[in-house]
Amino acid sequence: MDVCLSYSYNMDDEIAKFIRRVNPPRVVIDNEVCKNVTVIKVDSANKHGILLEVVQVLTDLNLTIKKAYISSDGGWFMDVFNVTDQDGNKVTDEIVLEYIRKSLGPDESSCFTSSMRPSIGVKQSVDFTVIELTGTDRPGLLSELCAVLMDLQCNVVNAEIWTHRAKAAAVLQVTDEETCCAITDPERLSKIRKLLGYVLTGGSSSRRFREPKTTVSSSHNETYTDRKLHQMMFADRDYDEWENNVDDEDKSGRVVPDVDVSNLHDLDYSIVMIKCKDRPKLLFDTVFTLTDMKYVVSHASIDAEGPEAYQEYYIRHSDGSPVKSEAERQRVIKCLKAAIQRRVSEGLKLELCTSDRVGLLSDVTRIFRENSLTVTRAEVKTKGNKALNTFYVRDASGYEVDGKTIESIRQVIGQTILQVKGGNTDIKPSSQESPTGFLFGVFKSRSFVNFGLIRS
Repeated sequence: MDVCLSYSYNMDDEIAKFIRRVNPPRVVIDNEVCKNVTVIKVDSANKHGILLEVVQVLTDLNLTIKKAYISSDGGWFMDVFNVTDQDGNKVTDEIVLEYIRKSLGPDESSCFTSSMRPSIGVKQSVDFTVIELTGTDRPGLLSELCAVLMDLQCNVVNAEIWTHRAKAAAVLQVTDEETCCAITDPERLSKIRKLLGYVLTGGSSSRRFREPKTTVSSSHNETYTDRKLHQMMFADRDYDEWENNVDDEDKSGRVVPDVDVSNLHDLDYSIVMIKCKDRPKLLFDTVFTLTDMKYVVSHASIDAEGPEAYQEYYIRHSDGSPVKSEAERQRVIKCLKAAIQRRVSEGLKLELCTSDRVGLLSDVTRIFRENSLTVTRAEVKTKGNKALNTFYVRDASGYEVDGKTIESIRQVIGQTILQVKGGNTDIKPSSQESPTGFLFGVFKSRSFVNFGLIRS
């Protein structure tokens, strides 16, 4: 039996390689056909998950996708993307353009010729230890976690933290303070897991606290961090909070996205329509969610040329069927809404750039906590000896952050080290909330009045 399975798998793999050799992927980049955007056309033999990989490549380059037309029904994959750089200009950097050609073209290292699996694989790393955390969010949580790691002689090298609907997820890369290498001692890893778990429960053994999930490993999963964070929050069922929607805005003031799912019975498709405020990585978040839920995108049209984004997907389940029930339809809607909201930049954006040192993140987050600020999202990076950190912060009571508080914090940390980037986005005071109440709001989707199919 094992031999037959191996034979079948090898034959399928060889057939796929033969098809790619006969019809190699083709990438055409055109900076002449449109006045303000770069047009990227991708043609290839179709393969499950390939749309996600293409979107991932463009997203990793921080390109803004203004429009896209996607067709991957049957055996062929044809996409057209209209993109700009972060400044809204055409992509003219030849290094970036060559990277796109190599990543999406017939090169052996491209996403078309590499193996496509939901989890890319596990790669041993001697550089850092990966810590994955999920638990109940509360003001000061990040500060407490960082303080514990510092006490355990762990230095946070890179990290990304999301909060959504009273839940928190984090992927941290840490090193030993003394050796600057990964932590591999089993007893020490067990202690890290135990103490971080204690922090995630708030030091309580009460059953009303959700059991935290703490994973510590000295190996690095190459699945992208943002994919992992989506999966962690999905596994923690943050989308369940959408069941009792009662308003167009949640209690943190964020506008709820419009999402609708309906069936085209004559074509055996389900059509997903999304309308929401545009933001970076929005397309990746929705495509990843559909792919991770085992749906195949056969056709799609994306329009994000204005402040709002319109996305239309024609999907089937991996078994070829459309959405089969009302319960499944509601689940798709809730999961897409949650995926869109997880990365919403809620709060005042602060950027920190300074020389890296052990305990820096612990000190900065402690200062935030002492000034009644809570971190809603954070991205921590270390490049060489420089710490490049981005924080989105809110007042713990749900109000907008007071300017005097920020200036006081900047005086402590350093005016040139901590910079304010933009004001509070999509936030309104919520005086009736408790210190953690802004995370426990309820949602209601607006009806899809006059929301028709997206056309070019």
